[in-house]
Order: sequence, then structure tokens, then C-alpha cells
Amino acid sequence: MIKEPWQSAIPNFSEYEDTLFLSSLDAVSFLTVQPRLKAAFNQFEQLNGFTRFLLINSPDNLVYRQYIQDSLIELQNDGHINKSAAIVCSESIEPEVLFGQYQVIDGKNTQQSAGLLQQANHGYLIISSNLILANPRIWPILKAAVLGYPCSPISSDPRQILNQEPSQTYDIKLVIVGDRMQLGDLDMFDADIRTQLCLFAEIEEDFKLEPDSFATYLSYVTGLAMSSNLPLPADSLAWKELLNEAARQTEDQQRMPLCPIWIKGMLASAAIESKQAPIEAIHIQQAIENKAYRQSYLPQRALDDILDGQVIIETQGQRIGQVNGLTVIEIPGHPVTYGEPARITCVIHFGDGDIADVERKAELGGNLHAKGMMIMQAFLGSALDLEEALPFAASIVFEQSYSEVDGDSASLAELCSLVSALSEYPINQQIAVTGAVDQFGRVQAVGGLNEKIEGFFHICQHQGFTGHQGVVLPKTNLKHLSLHKDVVQAIKNEQFHLWSVESVDEALPLIFGKAFRGDEDEDTILNKISERIENFDKPDHLPRGFLNKIKNIIGID
Repeated sequence: MIKEPWQSAIPNFSEYEDTLFLSSLDAVSFLTVQPRLKAAFNQFEQLNGFTRFLLINSPDNLVYRQYIQDSLIELQNDGHINKSAAIVCSESIEPEVLFGQYQVIDGKNTQQSAGLLQQANHGYLIISSNLILANPRIWPILKAAVLGYPCSPISSDPRQILNQEPSQTYDIKLVIVGDRMQLGDLDMFDADIRTQLCLFAEIEEDFKLEPDSFATYLSYVTGLAMSSNLPLPADSLAWKELLNEAARQTEDQQRMPLCPIWIKGMLASAAIESKQAPIEAIHIQQAIENKAYRQSYLPQRALDDILDGQVIIETQGQRIGQVNGLTVIEIPGHPVTYGEPARITCVIHFGDGDIADVERKAELGGNLHAKGMMIMQAFLGSALDLEEALPFAASIVFEQSYSEVDGDSASLAELCSLVSALSEYPINQQIAVTGAVDQFGRVQAVGGLNEKIEGFFHICQHQGFTGHQGVVLPKTNLKHLSLHKDVVQAIKNEQFHLWSVESVDEALPLIFGKAFRGDEDEDTILNKISERIENFDKPDHLPRGFLNKIKNIIGID
């Protein structure tokens, strides 16, 4: 177990210092940071036979489809795609838009408007997978047309139809763009999607920073800024501030977001603060603070409920069977998630060793939460090495929780509350806990760590720092930290702390002030639980079970 220094709370870009000090960077395109997409396009261009469809897993919006179109044009300009090939992107596949229209006057075809198929002939047509799912009757005809079967335009007047409609075959490569859920629905809709009929490509959503690729990412940001006439960070401090927020976006200190919407939005917000001048670090901080303020109504209400005592969260003292867990709140219609502590409690009584998950029994616990509970129970049973079931039953609950709880990130906190109730050792309420536990007692990484830590930090800040408050987190989560500057400053000032752990044996001594296990003569948590089990006196007058009552009635001993 290690008390982490403040430097671990934010990304460290010191190894890239030389690159950050460069006065100018060459702009690179979207395609440069999408090697898998580029490889798929090159393969797709060379397959002139049966494979006429390319599926691209991507956020399904016009911005990304435009970048995909621009990437094809870039390859065309570089000579990787036939320079005469048409590249068409459409937001509609209505029959008249797709196949074109003809007009009949005096029984003759006198006028015809070109449809998408004709416009994209000998080239590429880019559409959203959502268009196919929303127009299922069009898909078989469109698929047949792409495969080279003849199709006819639509009459502009249904009452005027030629006896022999004009038909045409097309040479088209169809690019279908959609997110993973949409492509999954498309796969279920048409089994041909799974076959060699289609190629598959991915839009990568983040960029792994390495010494030889760091400049490429900065050049990518530069290209996005230049394309939208936005100012760039003025110096290395401003770049670091932007990269810190980028790491927070991806929840990984070594991965930066590639989303052009996010990057342009961040630069545009900072440009407002800088009045379109080169962006300083303070401008990025102001843009972040302004955004947080605009989105802070619900988090502030949740904080006020805790400070007013409507929701009970203790950040001082000790309690048996009670621990501060950490949760992430996600509300439909609210643009961001936010962290909030949760009071997890456990009580025990005489029983058959059953550990009741109240959330599950009340149908407020998801499957992943139930799985985490069962894994936690399996670990504790193995650690106690009992020859028979516990003589206690336990009940674990998220207090004052009125919505569904899911995920296994609270399993370490639930284990702490159970161990406390069994051993009657109190838990330090100054420390909050997050982490998932496996059956061997290893503490595993969880998501939403920045929001979780900041949620508990704000409670401690408003209720008063003691100098001993902080969060126990999985060691494997350290690479995900990019905390707010107020939290980093509090860690610097020794007002707030982070402890990283790899196992239950490291986590519990921090919370209880006692070792989890050791020799038989040592004062350990497991020894205390074993002692309580051995000294447990079964009540003399127990309520008779149903079977015993029946036996008594019919006179069977």
C-alpha cells in the first residue's frame, strides 16, 4: 500500500517537453491518425470483385461521415484511389433520391433526374447504417443494385408509368457508417453482413502517446484548429492544460481523444476566453470551469442534500459495519456523469451464513453488481477456511439509494462493511473505498475514478478537512487519474490523500488500522472473526422451522 504523491494525480508529460516547446507544427489530417481506416480503404479499393460493402464502426453523425468522405478524397488525391471515382455522401435513401426519377409525357420518358446511384457510379456512396434500419424495404433493392443487378428510376407521377421502365446497372462501392450497436442490429437484420460480402473497419477514438508519435497528435490538433480558424495553445503550459483535460476525457494518461468534435469544442471555448488570441493555460482553465458551472446544477443539489443532512455521509469518526463507497451518477438528459459517495452498511444476526444483497432482492441491483457480491463472498469464505457455514447471516445495502445500482466497483467497499460487521472492528469514515475484488483478493481497476474521487473530495472540503481523509483505489487505476486542480492542491498540502492498493491484504489495514491476516496469536481481522465464530452461543429458544413443527405434531423425534 502506497500513499501516492500529488504527481500521480495528473498526467506527466515531462518526457515530451522538447516537442511541447516547438514553435510550429505541421498539420496532419484525420486519416493520418486512423491507420486501420486507411488500411481498410486501400484494401477496399483493390477488391473489384464480389466485396462491394465496407462497414465502418464510427459515431453515427454527419461530422464523422464528412471526415470519412474527406479521407477518401485525400486518398484519391494521393493516387491510392482512381481520380475519376465519384465520392458521394448522403443523408437520405428515399427511393426517388436513391434511384432517381423520370417523367412521362404523352407516354414517353422525356426527363430524368439522376439519383445517388447514378451520381456515385464507378465510385463510392457513403450512408448511415441508421438509414438502412429505418428503411428496411429499400435495403434489398439497394443491396441488389450495389451487387450489379439492374434497377429502375421512380416515376415522378405514379399514374404515369412506362410499360418498359428504363433500367441500369451500377458499379458502386457502398460505405456504411454506424456505431457498434447499429452495426449489430444490421447484422441481425441481414445475415449477409457477417459473410465475406463485407469488409470491416474501425474509427479509432483515442491515440496512444509514445515518444515517436507525440508530435503526430499535436499536429493532428493543429490541423483541426487550422481547418476551423481556431487559435492554438500558445506555449507548453497551455498544451499541458489541454492534454490534462484530454486525458480526463479518455480516462487514461497515455491516451488522447481523437474526436474532432471534442477537440474543436475545447479550442473554441478557450478561444472565447482568449478573444481569438493564442490560447494560454488560464484560458483553458476558464473554459473548463465555465463548462463545469453550466452543468453543475444536479451535482450541486446532490452536494447540498449531503451538507444539509438529508443524505447521511460521514467523513469523520469510526463506525462498525459502515463504509463510504464511491459511485458515479448517470442521469438521462444530463450531459455528464458525476461522482457521489454512497453509504454502504452491513448488519449481521444469527443465521445460516447467507449474505443478503438488499439491492438485488429489491430488484435495484444489476447483474454485474450481483456478480461482484458473489465474488466478494467467495473470497471471504476462502479466506476464513471454515469447515461449516458461518453461524451468522448478513444484510448489505446502499443506504438512501433509490435507483438501480450496477457494476462491481463497490465490491471492495462491500467486503469492508461485511468484515467490519463480522469482526466488530470499526471502519475509519475519513477514508472512502473503490475497487473490484476477485476470488483471490486482488483489487481490480474500476471506471469513473476521477469523478468518484472528486465527489468524495467535495464532501470532505465542505464538511472540513481533517488531514487524514482520502480514497483507497486500485493501483492499476493510477494511469487513469487526471484530477481537478483543487484536488491536486489539497494532496500537495497533505489535506487529502490517495492510497493505491493491489490486494485486500493491503486495503483493509488502511481502513481498519489492523492487519487482515497473520499468525494465530496476532491481533488480526481474520483471527477476530474466527474467535467470534468459535465463541458464538446458539440461542436457547429458536423459532421452530416448519419441518420441525410437522414432526412434533405427528410425534416424530
